[in-house]
Amino acid sequence: MSGLVLLDTNILVHLLRASSLGKRVAEVHGLLSKGHRPLVSVVTVGELLAFAKKRAWGAQKVSKLHELLRQLVVVDIHLDVVLERYATFDVFCGSKGRVLGKNDLWIAATASAVSALLLTTDKDFDLLHSESLLARSWFDPVPAGEASSGG
Repeated sequence: MSGLVLLDTNILVHLLRASSLGKRVAEVHGLLSKGHRPLVSVVTVGELLAFAKKRAWGAQKVSKLHELLRQLVVVDIHLDVVLERYATFDVFCGSKGRVLGKNDLWIAATASAVSALLLTTDKDFDLLHSESLLARSWFDPVPAGEASSGG
């Protein structure tokens, strides 16, 4: 592993909210304080912009989003290695009878292509991780001591 980390969309939302989970992830992985900056897929940038529009974020909150994004390295998905990993992961998941959302496939392919550890709260990446196709660090989105509401 290269020491690089790629942030999933849900992790960025927690960082933006300065939630306890966001603070924990930042602390555990030394985000924004390392010699190298965290990575993010261009797909995540699109998801975050859509998230902000759907929730009618105000100018201040959108500005905070752009400020955070400027601290990250955005990885394009048009790289041959990303495209190949996407195809490989899509076929692999299909062969296991599992469907991974297309955006999640792009994010996983991006992380794998650049040999980065994917930081996420999403269990959808478990199959790829358990088969050693993707290095990921999962964070429980339910704070300790709180019961999950299912799902």
